Amino acid sequence: MQKLGGSIYRNRKWVLLIWIAAILFFGLFALKLPTVLSGNGFEYKGEYNQTRKLLEKKFEQPNSSIILFFEREKTISDKDFKQFIQDTFKRLSNFDSAREIISPIDRKGMVKNYYAYGLLTFDKKAESLGEEISKLNNTLKNQHGLKVTMTGEPIIVQDLNVASQEDLAKAEMIGLPIALVVLILAFGGLIAAALPIVIGVVSILITMGTVYFFSYRVDLTIFILNIVPMIGLALSIDFALLFINRYKEEVQQKSVEEAIEITVRTAGRSIIFSGLCVFIGLSGLWFIKIDIFQNVALGGMLVVLISVFSALTFLPALLALLGKNINKLSVIRVTEQKNSIWYRFAQNVMNHPIIMAILALAILLAGLIPVKQMILAIPGTDSLPANYPSRVALEKFQEQFITKEKRDEKKVTIVLQTNGPVMERKNFNKISTIIHRIEKDKLVNIVNSPYSAAGIRDEEQLYHFLQHGDISLLSPIKDYFIRNDSILIEVYLNTEKHSAKARDWVDDWSHKNLGVQSFFGGPIKFEQEIFAEIYQKAPYGLLLIVMSTLVILMAAFRSILIPLKAILMNVLSLSCTFGIIVWIFQQGHFGIKPVDVALILPVFVFTLVFGLSMDYEVFLISRIQEFYLQTGDNTLATISGLTFTSKIITSAAAIMIVVTGAFAFTGVMPVKQLGVGIAIAIFIDATIVRMVLVPALMRLLGDWNWWLFGYHFKRQQQ
Repeated sequence: MQKLGGSIYRNRKWVLLIWIAAILFFGLFALKLPTVLSGNGFEYKGEYNQTRKLLEKKFEQPNSSIILFFEREKTISDKDFKQFIQDTFKRLSNFDSAREIISPIDRKGMVKNYYAYGLLTFDKKAESLGEEISKLNNTLKNQHGLKVTMTGEPIIVQDLNVASQEDLAKAEMIGLPIALVVLILAFGGLIAAALPIVIGVVSILITMGTVYFFSYRVDLTIFILNIVPMIGLALSIDFALLFINRYKEEVQQKSVEEAIEITVRTAGRSIIFSGLCVFIGLSGLWFIKIDIFQNVALGGMLVVLISVFSALTFLPALLALLGKNINKLSVIRVTEQKNSIWYRFAQNVMNHPIIMAILALAILLAGLIPVKQMILAIPGTDSLPANYPSRVALEKFQEQFITKEKRDEKKVTIVLQTNGPVMERKNFNKISTIIHRIEKDKLVNIVNSPYSAAGIRDEEQLYHFLQHGDISLLSPIKDYFIRNDSILIEVYLNTEKHSAKARDWVDDWSHKNLGVQSFFGGPIKFEQEIFAEIYQKAPYGLLLIVMSTLVILMAAFRSILIPLKAILMNVLSLSCTFGIIVWIFQQGHFGIKPVDVALILPVFVFTLVFGLSMDYEVFLISRIQEFYLQTGDNTLATISGLTFTSKIITSAAAIMIVVTGAFAFTGVMPVKQLGVGIAIAIFIDATIVRMVLVPALMRLLGDWNWWLFGYHFKRQQQ
C-alpha cells in the first residue's frame, strides 16, 4: 500500500489524465442510461410468467393494455360527452400500433355518470410502449370541461421512470449543498470540503456509464437511477472524508510524498476493508433471482469497486497535486483533538461503561417493539406520487367501474389443461369437480367460469348448453373460457390486499393434485412467487454476509470478539431501524399516510447498511488498534481512537444521512422508505452503537478484545 501511494505521487499527472479520459468516456453513456431503463424490476421466471404466456398464446389475451379514462364536469351534457369520446376515438382510427381499440360507445358498462373508459390493447410488453405512448400523448386532446387521461400498467411504468429521475434531481439538490456544509465544518476549508463531493460525483458518473453497457444483456429497472447515486455518493464521500482527514494530519509534519504514502497505507487499508464489507453485503442479493435485486447487486457492487478505486488512485493524485494547499481557503478554525468535545465525550464513556452500555441497549430494544407488526407489500401503483395523473385516473377508474370484490389484488387466474378436448365428458366432469371444490373453499368469494357466465349451476345442464345452446349466447362464453384442451377460471378471494392468507391459498392449491394439469397466475400468484423467492433465498445471502464479514474483520483485527460484537450490534441496530420504519410509515406518523412497508426494504437496508456501517467499525477499531500497538493499554487506546475518529465518523454519518435521507422528500414511495430507512440505520449505528455501545464494551472486555484462539495481538506484535 505504501508503494502504491509513492507510485501515485510520482505519476500523479498521468493518473489524473487517465481519470479525466474515463470521466469523459463513461459520462457520455451515463447520460443515456435513463433511456434503457424500464419496469419496477419485479420480474421472476416462475409459474406466473408461464401462465401469462399461455393466456397470450392460447386465449389470445393482450400482453398489455392502456386505459383511456374520460371525465366530464357536471355542466357538460351527455350529448357533448358522447361526442368528445367519439371524436377521440376517430382520431385513433389510424393508430395501427394497437392490437385492438375498444370505445365505450361500442360496449355496455363502460360509461357511468360523469366517467367513461376505453381500451387499447397491445402485443408488446408494458415497458416497451414508449413510442406508442408518445404518439398517444400527441393525439389525445382535452376540451373545456372534458378530459381524457391515459392510465394502466404501461403509463404507470413510464411515469415511475419520470418520477425516479425527478426524485434523483430533487435529492441531489437537497443532499449535496448540506453535505458540503458538513464537510466544511469537518475540515474548515473549502478546498478540502469540495474534494469528497468531486470524488462522489465522479464515482457515480463512471458507474452509471458502466451500467449502461450491461443493458445489452440485462433488463435494468428504473430504480437503479436512485440506488446507484444513493450508495455511490454516500460511500465515496465517506471514503474521501477518511482519506483527506488522515492526509491533513500527516502533511502537517511530513512531506507531501510521505503524507500520501502513509495515508494510502493506513486510511487506504481501512477503505479496502470497508469497501470489501459493503461489496460482500451487496453480493448477497445475487441469491435472489428477481430483477430488482440482481440490478441493485450489479449497480451497487460496481459503484463500491469504483468508489474504492477512485479513493485509492484519483483522490491521492489530486492531493499530490494540491500538496499543502489542501488547507487553503479556510473559513472556520478546527479544534485540536485533545481539547475537543470528542475527547471529553470519550473519557465520559470510558469512566461509566456499564451505565452507557445499559442506556444504549435500552434505546435499541425499545425501537424493536413495532417490528412484529410489519406488513410487507410489493410496490404497485401507490409507489407513484399521489398527484400523478395516471395514478389519480386509475384510482377513479377502479372506484367507478371495478367492485371491491373484483379488484386485481384479489384475483387468481387458473388455466386447466386436460388430456384431450375439454368438452369430452370425462374431462368436463373433472373440470366441473375442480370448479365446485374451489367454490366451496372458505376463502373464495367469486369464481368466474362457464358456470357463472351461463348462470347455470347444474353440471348436466351446463354440459348440454355448451354442446347445443343458442350460438349468440354460447359464443362469448366459449371464446373467453374454453380453448380445445384448456379452460380458464378466474378466482377472487375474500382477503385483504397483500394478504399472507391469499398467498398461502394460491401456494396450497398450485401444489394440489387436481387430476389435470394446472397453471396458476394473476397478481396473487405473482406476489406468492416473489415472497417465496425472497424468503427462501435471502437467508443464504444473509449467511454469506455475516460469515464473510466475520472472516474479514477477524483477518483485519486479529480478534474474535471484535467481529462478533460488530455483527451483533449491526443486527440489533438494524432491527431497531425496522421498528422505527413501521412506526413512521405503516402506522402513519409525521403526517405520512399509512402505507405498507415495501418488500424490498428489509433486504436492501440489511445488505446495504450491514456493509456501510462496517465503515465506522473499521474506521474506529483501526485507529484504536494503532494506539493499542503503541501503548499496550486497551483503555487509553480506546479513548484515543474514539477521540481521533469521533468527529470523522460523525461527519461521515451526517453526510450519509443527508445524502440518503434527502430521498425522504421524494415522491416514489419505495425509494422514500429506502432513503429514510438507510438514514435512520446509519444515525443509530454511528451514534448509539459506534460512539457509545462499542467503546463501552471495548472498555469492559479489556485485553480480551485482542484475543484470537490463543493468539494475543499485543504480545505477538511486541
